[in-house]
Amino acid sequence: MTEETTTLAEQAPPPVRSWPALDLAGAEFDPVLADLMREGPLTRIRLPHGEGWAWLATRYEDVKALTNDPRFSRAEVTNRQVTRLAPHFKPRPGSLAFADQPDHNRLRKAVAGAFTAGAMKRLRPRAQEMLDVLVERVVREGPPADLVERVLEPFPISLVSEVMGVPAADRQRVHAWTRQIISTSGGAEAAEEAKNGMYGWITETIRARAHSSGDDVYSLLGAAVHRGDISETEAVGLAGPLQIGGEAVTHNCGQMLYLLLTRPELLERVRHQPEARAAALDELLRYIPHRTSVGLARIALEDVDLRGHRIRAGDAVYVSYLAANRDPDAFPDPERIDPDRDPNPHLAFGNGPHYCTGALLARLQTELLVGTLLDRLPRLRLAVPADQVVWRRKTMIRGPQTLPVTW
Repeated sequence: MTEETTTLAEQAPPPVRSWPALDLAGAEFDPVLADLMREGPLTRIRLPHGEGWAWLATRYEDVKALTNDPRFSRAEVTNRQVTRLAPHFKPRPGSLAFADQPDHNRLRKAVAGAFTAGAMKRLRPRAQEMLDVLVERVVREGPPADLVERVLEPFPISLVSEVMGVPAADRQRVHAWTRQIISTSGGAEAAEEAKNGMYGWITETIRARAHSSGDDVYSLLGAAVHRGDISETEAVGLAGPLQIGGEAVTHNCGQMLYLLLTRPELLERVRHQPEARAAALDELLRYIPHRTSVGLARIALEDVDLRGHRIRAGDAVYVSYLAANRDPDAFPDPERIDPDRDPNPHLAFGNGPHYCTGALLARLQTELLVGTLLDRLPRLRLAVPADQVVWRRKTMIRGPQTLPVTW
């Protein structure tokens, strides 16, 4: 990774900055993160929960290097109460998010077949069919409509449930659990109750599919446990975050559509130039502040010198993909939405071994949602002034709570 030479004098550590969980409206970039980016490439932060402080890397080059460096461990985080945004922290064995190599590859292999480019190509017609049913109903009933309630929420959860192999009768309660788990409202007790419900259901489902030859995720996991490739505990820990993944698509697409509907020239370009949509979506993925604060920490396994500072063995380290995606050294004029940006090596789906397992699925859903809504709803526009759109509060994943539109 990029390091300063050890012959340079070690700088005094930067001050520890408190980073509260802000409820921000629209696609406003977190002002605390903006300040931290200006203060230096490597700063120190204290988040609302957990203990102590952590380093924060915000430069694109450093974020890529740190997330590929085996000297920084996710597994070690499970033994600590690192300063964090979430009020509750009880990682489960088997979670890809907290696995280091070689366990990470072993676990990921169990479900990889459900998320390949070939699997997404086979899924696409079924996904379009499911989306068309929702949009047809919106068209039939006429404007106005809340796109979050009518399309952006039901489509991803239904499609993720299809990929996972959730029976139709169980989908609503699974969705209710996932929403509570990713919310910061309700506190640790509500989140724990939701986790217990969902993970209990997942355990029963995986056990029931031990002899299945299906290609859905729960069948793949049941078979992997039966073969002895992974333990049941690992299978359950693997499945949970994958099941929750649909929530991110809902709110990311909500932000993208809000940006399009408040920027007429950009909307017209994306609507009338279908061939340019892929590049525009990449730029919107780079630009949207899809989460509050930062995600999961890593722990330094040994002393590492970076940007004139010594990160000590045992120190907690965060990277900010949001900041990296606004680094002017990687993205000239980063505050501008530029659909012609080329190249656009954004880190919206992460980087390194922990690159999002469901990235291709998320991209498929995003392409279908934006493209279908713009094609099927002529003259789509907000039904309320932009400043009256209600945004989610006390949540780790940002997005509009409702998106009232007319056409």
